[in-house]
This record gives sequence, C-alpha cells and structure tokens, in this order.
Amino acid sequence: MEAGTLRVKRTGKLGVFFYLISTLSSAIGQKGDGCGHTVLGPESGTFASINYPQTYPNNTVCEWEIRVQPSQRIIFRFGDFDIEDSTSCHLSYLRLYNGIGPSRSEIDKYCGLGIQWDKVIETESNEATVQFMSGTHVSGRGFLASYSTSNESDLITCLDKGSHFTEPEFSKYCPAGCLTPFGDISGTIPHGYRDSSLLCMAGVHAGVVSNFLGGRINVVMSKGIPYYESTLANNVSSKLGPLSASLFTFKTNGCYGTLGMESGVIGDSQINASSVLQWHDPSGQFHVWGPEKARLKKPGSPWAAFHTDEPQWLQIDLKKEKKITGIITTGSTLGEYSFYVSAYRILSRHDGQDWKVYKEANSDLDMIFQGNSNNYQEVRNNFIPPILARYIQINPVQWHQKAALKVELLGCQPFQPSLARAPPQSLPPVLSTEIPPRFDATTFTAEIKNNSVTPKVTKDVALAAVLVPVLVMVLTTLILVLVCGWHWRNRKKPVAGPYNLPYWDRAGWWKGMKQFLPAKNAEPDDASVRYSSSEMNRLRARNASTMIQTEPAEYAQPLVAGVTGTLRQGSTFKPEEDSEAGYSDPDGNGHYDALVSEIYHAYAEPLPVSSPEYATPIIMEISGHTTGTMGSAAASTFKSVGGTGPSMAGSLSTLLPKPEAASSGQVGYDTPKGTVVPMPAEELGYQVPISVPQIPAASDAE
Repeated sequence: MEAGTLRVKRTGKLGVFFYLISTLSSAIGQKGDGCGHTVLGPESGTFASINYPQTYPNNTVCEWEIRVQPSQRIIFRFGDFDIEDSTSCHLSYLRLYNGIGPSRSEIDKYCGLGIQWDKVIETESNEATVQFMSGTHVSGRGFLASYSTSNESDLITCLDKGSHFTEPEFSKYCPAGCLTPFGDISGTIPHGYRDSSLLCMAGVHAGVVSNFLGGRINVVMSKGIPYYESTLANNVSSKLGPLSASLFTFKTNGCYGTLGMESGVIGDSQINASSVLQWHDPSGQFHVWGPEKARLKKPGSPWAAFHTDEPQWLQIDLKKEKKITGIITTGSTLGEYSFYVSAYRILSRHDGQDWKVYKEANSDLDMIFQGNSNNYQEVRNNFIPPILARYIQINPVQWHQKAALKVELLGCQPFQPSLARAPPQSLPPVLSTEIPPRFDATTFTAEIKNNSVTPKVTKDVALAAVLVPVLVMVLTTLILVLVCGWHWRNRKKPVAGPYNLPYWDRAGWWKGMKQFLPAKNAEPDDASVRYSSSEMNRLRARNASTMIQTEPAEYAQPLVAGVTGTLRQGSTFKPEEDSEAGYSDPDGNGHYDALVSEIYHAYAEPLPVSSPEYATPIIMEISGHTTGTMGSAAASTFKSVGGTGPSMAGSLSTLLPKPEAASSGQVGYDTPKGTVVPMPAEELGYQVPISVPQIPAASDAE
C-alpha cells in the first residue's frame, strides 16, 4: 500500500471522511462492514467495533491498516474488550498483525467476555493490521482500542475517567478520536470537571488537545464543588453535574486570555462588517446594530448583518500580530430577537497578504466551527494549532433568522526569542583600540569571583540564619516557663476562716446576712434583750464578775441592741435597727423592760443548715448582785423541752411577755435541748450591753 492511498470498501460519510484524511504522511485505512467509531490520526487514533457499546451484529468483518513514521513503532491499548468466545476464537475474535499486506505476521488472536487489559501491545515495525471477525453469537459489546507511537508509552484510552487515577497530578497521552458518541462529561474551565468525566473528552472540551490529532494532557486533581455547569465547546457538550468528592482541571501554557473585545481595548474603529442591520420599530424608533456592538457580555443589541446571503462577515483588526488560540460567540442575547449564527468559518491574514481560511488538521478541508444553538448561550471553539495573524474575519455559514454575533477572541502575544539570550561573542583581543591596562581592568573577572560568597560561607550563613531564631525562641520559652513556675510557687493562698462558706454557698449566705445589717428608717424586727435604767444602775454597782456561761460551741451569741461589732458568721440574731424602740416595766420589779407595742419571739431564729440547731446563749456580766440573790441558778437561762428550768432569785422578766403575764415579773427563761450543766455561782453573771447609756452610780442612790 503506497503512501497517500486508502483502501475503503464502506460508503457514506465515514468513507468520505477517511478519504479526506488520506493525504496524511502515514498510511492509514479501514475496510469491511464491521467497523464502528473510527478516527485514525498520523500519530494516534481510536477505533471500535460496530454498534459499540451495544451488541455487535453477527457475521461482520472489519480490517484497519495503520502506518506511522518509519522510525516509530505502534503500541495498542484496549479500553474495553467483550467478544464472545463460545467457539474458542474460531468465529468471533480480534487478531493483530505486524505489517500490512500478504507479508504481515500474526501477533496474537484475542477473544473473551469482559477482559480487562492492563498492558499495551507493541508491534515490531511502524505498520500494523487489526482484524475483527464476528460469527453467530448471543452477547458481546465488541471492543474499543487506541493506538499511538511507541514514544508515548503513557497512552490512555477514550474511556479512562478522572476517578481512575489517585495521583494529585499526572500527565497522560490522549489519542485522537476521543470525541465519541458514548460517554459524557460535566463541568467546564476554569472551574473544573467532575471526576466521573472522561479525561480525553474533557481535554477536547477544554481545548488542550485536538480530536483529530490527540495530545498530552497535564491533569491536576482537587476537591470537588457542589455544582458543575453545562457548556458547549469544540463540538462537545458538557452536562450539568451534582456534587462530587473531587474534580480535575488541566494545566495549560496560559495563552487563553481575552484580547480586548469585552474590555474595550479593541476600539470601535478596529471592528468592521460587511453590512449593518437597520430598521424602524412600530413605535418609530430607529435601530442600528453596527459592528461596534459585537462585544461579548455587553448589554444591548449585537452586530447583525442586513443581508442574508453567505458572504457576510465581521472583521477585527488587532493592530499587530497576535497568537489567537480561541473564540467565544453568542447570539443577540435579547429575548425578543432570536438571532444567532450556528456555523461559521475563520479567516486570517497579515499585513499585505491574502485571507487564509483555517483548515482542519493535516487536511485541505475548510474547518467549519459549530456555533450557537440559541441566542443567549456562549460557545467556545479553540484553534489547534493557534492562528498567528493581525486580522481575523468571521464568516457566518448558517444562522437563525439573522446573522447576529457577539464575540471575544482568546490568545496572547506571540513568543519572540530575545536577542539577549543568544550566546555572547568574544571580542578579538588583537583588534582592541583601548589602552591595554584599562582593557584588562574592565574585563578581568578574578576579583569579582573572589568577592562572591563561597559555597562554604553560604552554608554557614544559611545555618546561622536558621539556628539563631530557633535558639532565641527556645530560650524565651524556657525563661517564660521558669517565671511562671516561680509565680505559681509563691502565689498567695487564700486564708480560710473558721466561718468561711464554700463558694457555691456565698450567694445564699449574703442574702442571709443582709437581714442582720442595719437599715435606715426601718422598724426594729429583732428580739434583742433590753434593760431598764434601774437595772443598769444595779448592775454597775456590783463588783462581782460572775458570768453565766453555757457551752459556746453549740450556740451563737446574740446581738445586743446597738452593738453591731459583735456580729459573727453563723449568728442567728438580727441586729438592732432602731435604738429608739420603747420599753416599759409593767410591775416595776422586773430587771428588764418588756416591749409594749410589739411582740417579739421568745427564741432565737434558727441557724443555717451547717450551724448548730440552737443559738448561743446570752453571755452577760452582772455586777451589783449578791450571791444570795442568784440562789441556785442553773447554767442556762433557756427552758428545756418538756420541762421547766430552775427558778432564779433575781426574778428575770420574760423576753416576750404575754399581755396577761406582763405584771408577773417572775417568769423563767427557756433552756436548750440537752443536759443542763450546773455552773458555780461566782461565774454567773450578765454582760452589760454596750449600746445602753451608762448612768453614774449616784443615780442609784437617788
């Protein structure tokens, strides 16, 4: 088979397509009625059985003949293989050959259902023949395979997805022909593609590889997003996609920036058109859809051609040569005007040159780009290889109602090698006209090299730059730890008093203490003991210092009227709030006055839960009483439960007299619970309250 020829027995569009690519430098072709999706490029390609991925028909045959550059060999990789083997590969099989024609040699014959291929098959030369035969069978999807030259050993197939790879970044080689009618993708650039998308089809959609040529993709995996957009680009439609665990994007050379249609860098005078749509609406308003309105994303009307014949065009002048890698188009974007271009050609030229139509890869056929399918959605097409030109012309081929466009060009400045990167040329020393000493001084580099930091010094400086901050941080941390430890060791510990309450009881304790504090303009509500003036005179006249004591551990001392300094924690008596309360001595014989207008409790208020059950008895110092007067007084002046305390010779008046008993003057005090402890007579006595004003002894004689 000679170069540039093609053996094709199938008719129709596929035969015409493969005839058009017969001008490739490598010999490629197919024949038979069992051929499915097939794209055979000069360096890579994809082919499948008929009806794949559905069941292939009975009694079909297809043969592919592939040739690459003479210095290369061919490698094959299967993406799917499912050929029924009921007859042990006699009727249905796939066979590979080294070479083309009668001199070819068989590599192997394959059949089987659901075989997973993890290895590549490599030929011995730059030519290979693939033969597929199907006999009578029940099931089987057939196969899909890809090929490339032997220097692309990391070849993948059109069925590989992003989720098949776990590396965060990887590089793979995609074959030509991955724009298949089966399989789908979700997402777009720059947001990324869902991990369930086909890698090579997404590469075609993103414009990083060509469907006719294939190419290398550099993939970056990252965390997924909740929603994937649906867009149309390079004849590939991506679908809406839901949330996924991960997504992938492609690394590019960065030459995909906008060239100024949207931003206004390209002025209105740089945009021209073959004709302009103008008309008056029913309200009489005049509309002009000129070429200056053909700016993507600009609100309002677009450019639209007045005529409806094919030679209409929109031309853009970039002022200087640019590297153009793509184009984005949309329709009118106005709901009431459904105008858009559905297919177009691209022409370009330099200064003083003729217009050149953009061709398909390795073909003389004009490239027809798929345009919009509605008047509002953006459609992107990439140029692989890119266009180097100053002028770009868009030639509509098909449109809806009117040829209307909004456009943005993608690209960058062309790369120009800098003259500074050229290797410097040495000057001829003999022809120099400068003074030799000055010439030597300006060109001598020994001192400059000696002034540079040696590798050893550089390492020492780098080491010191790392160690010094680390040592400073360690020492600072150590000093802070020592200071904190010293403060912790010498911290002040709270002094615990005998009446301190736990912190959780302090709020309730304070509420209880507030009732003992004196309040202004408040009526006295305590049961404090008061004395008459005559009794106070008799008490001061006595020299005896007898004391009446009880066990202080079980009772709290009462608060004597006017003496707020004797208040202690745990006391159940309320302090006197009104020192002017009146008392009277109904019978004139009592030692203490009794309240006339108010009735007071005979007993002290109960202690808190944590205190003893009874209050501490009253401790008083009594002076001026004779021993015989006290008689055989008991150690306590309180009445015990269920009994009567011993009588006292002094005939103490009651603390809370009843109205009918106010004149008796001889009522004893209640005793607390427990055993009554007798006390010596000389230790019995009462303490004179501090708040009662002291009367001189002379008043007693009166």
